[in-house]
Amino acid sequence: MTASRSDSVRGGGRVTGGPITNVLVANRGEIARRVFATCRRMGIGTTAVYSDADAASPHVAEADAAIRLPGNTPAETYLRGELIIEAALSAGADAIHPGYGFLSENAEFARSVLDAGLVWIGPPVAAIEQMGSKVESKKMMDAAGVPVLAELDPAEVTDAHLPVLIKASAGGGGRGMRVVRDLAELRDQIAGAQREAESAFGDPTVFCERYLETGRHIEVQVMSDTFGKTWAVGERECSIQRRHQKVVEEAPSPLVEKIDGMRDRLFEAARLAAEAIGYEGAGTVEFLADEKGDFFFLEMNTRLQVEHPVTEQTTGLDLVRLQLQVASGLPLPANQPALRGHSIEVRLYAEDPAHDWQPQSGPVHKLEIPFTAGEFTVLDQPGVRLDTGVVDDSVVGVHYDPMLAKVISYAETRAEAAHLLATALQRAKIHGLVTNRDLLVRVLRHPAFLAGDTDTAFFTTHDLAVLSAPLVSEADESLSIVAAALADSTLNRGASRLAGLTPSGWRNLSSLPQTKSYESRTTGTHEVRYRFTRTGIAVEGHDGLELIAVAPDRVVLGVPGERGSVRRQFEIARYGDHVAVDSPLGPVAVRRLPRFTDPSEQVAAGSLLAPMPGSVIRLGAAEGDHVKQGQPILWLEAMKMEHTIAAPATGVLSALNVTVGQQVEVGTVLAVVEEEEQEPS
Repeated sequence: MTASRSDSVRGGGRVTGGPITNVLVANRGEIARRVFATCRRMGIGTTAVYSDADAASPHVAEADAAIRLPGNTPAETYLRGELIIEAALSAGADAIHPGYGFLSENAEFARSVLDAGLVWIGPPVAAIEQMGSKVESKKMMDAAGVPVLAELDPAEVTDAHLPVLIKASAGGGGRGMRVVRDLAELRDQIAGAQREAESAFGDPTVFCERYLETGRHIEVQVMSDTFGKTWAVGERECSIQRRHQKVVEEAPSPLVEKIDGMRDRLFEAARLAAEAIGYEGAGTVEFLADEKGDFFFLEMNTRLQVEHPVTEQTTGLDLVRLQLQVASGLPLPANQPALRGHSIEVRLYAEDPAHDWQPQSGPVHKLEIPFTAGEFTVLDQPGVRLDTGVVDDSVVGVHYDPMLAKVISYAETRAEAAHLLATALQRAKIHGLVTNRDLLVRVLRHPAFLAGDTDTAFFTTHDLAVLSAPLVSEADESLSIVAAALADSTLNRGASRLAGLTPSGWRNLSSLPQTKSYESRTTGTHEVRYRFTRTGIAVEGHDGLELIAVAPDRVVLGVPGERGSVRRQFEIARYGDHVAVDSPLGPVAVRRLPRFTDPSEQVAAGSLLAPMPGSVIRLGAAEGDHVKQGQPILWLEAMKMEHTIAAPATGVLSALNVTVGQQVEVGTVLAVVEEEEQEPS
């Protein structure tokens, strides 16, 4: 199929002139790789587009052809529909798959794709338009008999309506969403939501609705062909969220499983929604449910969802394959597959949950998930599936979402799926960035999660600070750091010109121990003091520790216990001064400290350091102002979200080193607050 076949393309993306031969994916990273994987299995050619920031991305290397979109930000690149269509025509692609995010629910883009004579692998333009406004879509669903939560005009919100949720009309992925519990904050929160919505979607329109503090986020995957057949393929539960963005997703829903008749009612409501707009292709109807099984329509996503793999695993279907077949004018198979087993997906993010979910950027030195049985494919046996847009040595930038990977387990039972996924994550080698891995493992092992009690207030109910605590105990972290020190000692000895002439750890004064220092993000500085002796090794604070084997990348220790010594193996990797130690005890990452500190590297007390690279978008105070602890000093925009930088203490803003619009790197001293001295009581 070529661009000249415009006569075979109809308004909904139907074609009658033969199979699709080459697909351009109007997206990046994991999303593009997912679609490419199915295209390769079907013998379909692939075309990628990429920003300057993504020039080295794996999705670019995997495609048959790749077209540059000049610039870095989404507004310069992946949101430029005319450039993407031009890229498809120049590369000889005959179809465009939008993926999810960016232009995937942009009706004008879909129309332009069709006008260019290309196949649109998505729903009819009219369906996107009808569901594109969350305000209008609710009115339509209400008329179709689907239960809805009433929309609130922001200008008419009163104390009686609180709390309310501000939502971006054109949005998704948590962008432009704010919870307001104090009427005095409403105007500022609406303005912030509008800025985020404009940045992420190019549309600042927002609205309000009543916010349910607890609830269950249940969604139904639908698939419709061009012959009037609609499948309600299965439901997913996505209740565990941060900042209204899903973190853990599973199929089937534990709530739906325990309430008689709820699945039938959900499926009927989803089919009503799809049929009301003449839907074609893959889509998702999202509902907010309570513990009694009552539910309300939230929105319909006229695209494939990030969490679609759990539905694929529990049905055996390749949803992207079905999308391509429907776009080619083929009917759905005669029979819908039955549900099977259980699947759980977690989103592995480069972010720090313990510090207000701060996104991270920088190199991913290594990403290795054990028990992985396949990537971007439906598993037929219990195991782990990995869908990721990064590989070893990829770099996470500041322009896009910080998700590293979707890690998906599939097993016969929910308990087995949770256990398998938690173990795989704990033993994963994730080197270079702070991630939410520890949080995910703790969630998957939490008694409330295992009991199926997974409402949208999960992190609040079960204490985010506890859930985001490191997996390793302080004792096990200390042991891992000892292993790192001993491995470093071997590495140093191997690099020494005199290594072959001196015994290990040899000193003129044998009574003095060797010392190595490391810094942990959570427990501070660790000094490892050890001596090699005639009978082995002596480590201060670790009496009875036995060194069984040591190499620069591997250490085996005999750890004394009440019932005898236990052999523990540690793997060590180094990236500059960053040291990663992996063992079944859990992951440990530390920074190797130099023997001597350069005074020029010290920063003044009260300095506010940039927690991430970003752009200064607003200032909240001026140099010389008296500020209170917690008062916003400035706002950074990074990864399409706003981040508040607040005063660490009450005092005087003695220095403000940035201006609006300035780009800053992580660690930049943004401002300095001189803490006022407290008068003695």
